[in-house]
Amino acid sequence: MFSTLLGVTSPWLKGAIVSAAWTLGLIVVMRIAYARLKRLSRKTATSVADIVLGALSAPLIIIILISGGLILSRFLPLSEAWDRNLALVVKIASILAGALFVDRLVKAGLLHYSRRLDYVAASSGIVRTAVSAVILLLAALSILGTLGVSITPLIASLGVGSLAIALALQPLLGNFFSGLEIVADKPVVVGQYVKLDSGQEGYVTRIGWRSTTIRQVGDNLVVIPNSKMAAAVITNYDLPERPQSLIVTVGVHYASDLEQVERVTCEVAREVLQSVDGGARDFEPFVRFNSFGENAVMFSVILRVDEFIKTYAVRHEFIKRLHKRYSQEGIVIPVPIRTLDIKREDLLLLKGRPASGGS
Repeated sequence: MFSTLLGVTSPWLKGAIVSAAWTLGLIVVMRIAYARLKRLSRKTATSVADIVLGALSAPLIIIILISGGLILSRFLPLSEAWDRNLALVVKIASILAGALFVDRLVKAGLLHYSRRLDYVAASSGIVRTAVSAVILLLAALSILGTLGVSITPLIASLGVGSLAIALALQPLLGNFFSGLEIVADKPVVVGQYVKLDSGQEGYVTRIGWRSTTIRQVGDNLVVIPNSKMAAAVITNYDLPERPQSLIVTVGVHYASDLEQVERVTCEVAREVLQSVDGGARDFEPFVRFNSFGENAVMFSVILRVDEFIKTYAVRHEFIKRLHKRYSQEGIVIPVPIRTLDIKREDLLLLKGRPASGGS
């Protein structure tokens, strides 16, 4: 109608004008509808509508452009072969638009829930990679089917080829599936402090599709393949809860007054927990005598810290202050003593004198 009013006779120009008007009109309608739907979604308790709308925007633009192209083709004197090719292009573009929608929907959902759930944040990279690969494969098979290519032999070939690839990439796939196992079973989560039976310890900073990264106390990064991480014996210092007990072993002289030792030790421990960063201020430290050692009466002092990494500072300050306080109170921390039994003849020889009866 607009082209007739303007006196346009060229089919290319007519088609271009109508196609442009149609495309722009649909884009404007889509923007208005999106704005209203956004306002409605803000009133709901969930964010599902926002996720769906965000994932749908780009595929809708593709569909609108496809429809504009179809309208343009109706004004052009195209042959049947061109019409068939155009129909194929429309089908392929529709498949790609659908694949793009599903891919964006999954990624947006993972991004949204990773802000709330630690295990989703840890696994989002692995899941995004797996989902993108599956969607791409399905889209490729659909496109081949649309083009008339028989996909049954292709699927059979993919099965045989996948077996060969799986054997060649066995270490890589082993790490990938071990990463999924770690994410599902959750023996460790990003942010936790762990120690492996191989000796490495530190904060888990990343669980990827191939490896897990641990940041040590000295800020060094240890990269561990997921297959080794899944098979390791792990001590998780943040489970079942982050606050934990700190046990320090001490020994005092046998002549010490144990009542005084217990009182002084608890006073120092209480002072440390109240003043040192990381000490549990509401915890009451206590002493437990546990054995008679070779040179001292042995006992354990039980303190509590907010997290494992704080044990270093609290232990350091406690030992330093306890040593000073014991010196002030006259409490002796004995050093190991050894009694040597030497024969008199050997002792005289050591002094440089001949033994009696000797030459």
